[in-house]
Amino acid sequence: MISGNLKSIDDIMKSRGRPKVDTIPLMVRMPSELVEQLDTVRRETEDLPSRPELIRRIVEEWLSQKHQNG
Repeated sequence: MISGNLKSIDDIMKSRGRPKVDTIPLMVRMPSELVEQLDTVRRETEDLPSRPELIRRIVEEWLSQKHQNG
């Protein structure tokens, strides 16, 4: 039986696989303090996005706001 906090093998396998076709891998180094802040925001987000997903959302939001402001 699987505990409520553990993912099943099926759930783990769903997150693996070939990346989207129209994407470019990008590696960014960040200070540990910034990563800790990201993790705090992740835990406060209802769907608990991965770090890369949260960073994508933040960048998309920033670009959207910048586009609206000028």
